[in-house]
Amino acid sequence: MPYPLVYEPLVRAALLEDLGRAGDLTTDTVVPAEATARARLVARRPGRVAGLTVSLSAFSLLDPGLSVEVQAPDGSDVLPGDTLAVVAGAARPILSAERTALNLLGRMCGIATATRSLVQAVEGCKARITCTRKTTPGLRALEKEAVRQGGGSNHRFGLDDAVLIKDNHLVAAGGIRAAVARARAGLGHMVKIEVEVDTLAQLAELLPLGVDAVLLDNMTPGQLREAVRMVEGRMLTEASGNINADTVRAVAETGVDMISVGWLTHSVTNFDVGLDFD
Repeated sequence: MPYPLVYEPLVRAALLEDLGRAGDLTTDTVVPAEATARARLVARRPGRVAGLTVSLSAFSLLDPGLSVEVQAPDGSDVLPGDTLAVVAGAARPILSAERTALNLLGRMCGIATATRSLVQAVEGCKARITCTRKTTPGLRALEKEAVRQGGGSNHRFGLDDAVLIKDNHLVAAGGIRAAVARARAGLGHMVKIEVEVDTLAQLAELLPLGVDAVLLDNMTPGQLREAVRMVEGRMLTEASGNINADTVRAVAETGVDMISVGWLTHSVTNFDVGLDFD
């Protein structure tokens, strides 16, 4: 899990968005200040837990005096009706933080659950399931953490931690050789280079250049299998483009090293989790 320094500003911003200028009008007028409560975060469907630590911070940021008992930590698999955590103490902050906590938890659990399903689908193959930069603005660190909790791997976090030369870069730079040469001339020795190719002919042009990885974009299983044969382990192979639960196994069986899936973070189904007072 990211350090609190990373996620607490995101949770604070979400709380501020909900509380606005006047606070929780409903809770502050309806619930007595001295009222206490015991609330359970409960799964409504089966899935993989992720983001529990983050979501629980919404309660503690409003009231550090609340007690928290975790029953299904991040990385756990749960069934409908399972309790993920119990929050107890003053009723007002529990109610005011409820929606922020559930929004974050539902998003991250949904990503982890979807990732887990793909990881299970490729079991026995060497391919790793990885995410992309197609994330919700501001929530990338959390969404990528959810991918890890689902058993997947992270692609680069941003434009500043690796080079990925894509089709438009190739056009602007004047081709594969020119793009790779310019990248090498401007990079430090610790930075890896990956190049996207759409055809086996482009791959053949790339092979002598000795980059670290190749992104095989929108290729058929047959083309992927031939690409893996051509590469012969000289660089990592990554398959990408319109890969779903029905096709991921066939892609993995081609022998690629990684399978990147954008919808894990940009179009995933929210995990249904609720807050129930005892």
